Amino acid sequence: MPREEMSQAGERSMSQRDVIHHGRILAAGSALAGMAVPQVHAAEDNTIRLALIGCGGRGTGAVANALTVPNGNAKLVAAADIFQPRLDASLRSLAREFGAAIDVPAERQFLGFDAYRKAIDCLKPGDVALLTTHSGFRPVHLEYAVQKGVNVFMEKSFAPDPAGIKRIIRAGEEAEKKNLKIAAGLMCRHSPARQALIQRIRDGALGQIQLIRAYRMDAGGGLGPRKGDDSELMWQIRRAPWFLWGSSGRFIGLMVHQIDECCWIKGAWPVSVHGVGGRIANSPDYSENHDSYSIEYTFADGAKAMVVGRYIPNCYNEFATFVHGTKCAAQFSGDIHAPTVHTYRDQRISPDNIDWNYGYKADKAWSTRFRGAESPWQEEWNVLLAAIRDDRPHNEAKRAAYSDLASIMGRAAVHSGKVITWDEALASNFQFCPYIDTLNENSPPPVMPDAQGRYAPPVPGAWKEI
Repeated sequence: MPREEMSQAGERSMSQRDVIHHGRILAAGSALAGMAVPQVHAAEDNTIRLALIGCGGRGTGAVANALTVPNGNAKLVAAADIFQPRLDASLRSLAREFGAAIDVPAERQFLGFDAYRKAIDCLKPGDVALLTTHSGFRPVHLEYAVQKGVNVFMEKSFAPDPAGIKRIIRAGEEAEKKNLKIAAGLMCRHSPARQALIQRIRDGALGQIQLIRAYRMDAGGGLGPRKGDDSELMWQIRRAPWFLWGSSGRFIGLMVHQIDECCWIKGAWPVSVHGVGGRIANSPDYSENHDSYSIEYTFADGAKAMVVGRYIPNCYNEFATFVHGTKCAAQFSGDIHAPTVHTYRDQRISPDNIDWNYGYKADKAWSTRFRGAESPWQEEWNVLLAAIRDDRPHNEAKRAAYSDLASIMGRAAVHSGKVITWDEALASNFQFCPYIDTLNENSPPPVMPDAQGRYAPPVPGAWKEI
């Protein structure tokens, strides 16, 4: 499964982190191809060394993108995970594809809850730690990487709760003081097609933005009863997307991209949010997740963003982001984050209403299809390694944390049944697992199942997570 989809049963997704093969093709025309390589910003031999913390599909694919950067001269030198089979499978896959660029002998393969420290300790200034575990552990790992003075690529989402978001922001501020580079896995920000449409929006081509609509609706999939020999805690970590403490839950794991797009389009953070959601009757899902979320964000000027996540089989599916201005509408994003970018003649979203003066058929320099000239997953790595080698400012920590906080606001509004404000979310110190820093294989699980093996989903009117 792709790194941003996590590996959720039943999720329909292109394997963009299996896009190891596509990445080489897509990167061939990168502007980085002729860049200079100043020695001061990498190891003595000009190699940027990588340490992978979290060896699942997301991490494995992120390494593939790093090693596909033209003239990137990167090498994987350390890897860490909690589970041996996952670490082994990741290294085998990468070695088949990248050969000598995978230099991770047994003494630089680390297991356990403290393995991230050992892997990061293998790096030097100018190198990159890839933080690709589930988001419950992201603040802890980011703080250590910044303390050790290495650059960071961190996957979304970035923390499951407001307390964790504050730690991400503080670590980003400390990184700024040290001139460290931090890239965040909201890769659509690096899509040239979307960047061009953003510029057109800023230039007033759509008029004043009044409504943004973002959808991720698919067949979904749930959690079954516990089986196997894993302890309760390890069983939950293996299935973190189904637990709020482990990986923010399914909604944020999938929708943080679209919520980030909404905030990017508006050039602002929402001031308040409310929403509704729930689960189907007689749901077979044992997890904490709801299977439908319908959320309305309000911005300071009164404009709205409607965000819909629904994960139920045999229903209408959609995966896209649309924006409506006073002059016309546009599509900002397409299926599986494809840069399906074009404007319409008016507010009607229809193929026969596309304004062909703009869009992928008219000007491929700024609007392309995903399986064509751009991959935002590759672009984010091209930008990061160029920033390291050219010593350019590059710190996405605060912006990424704010997008994640907006996502947490929306989830909290649905789960609690309350209106949640930005100020409330930013001031909150709520956390799902207060002992995340010292969590180990002998720790008690942050949540426990009932007598039937089910984990209680949030109940609006009674639940609190802000």
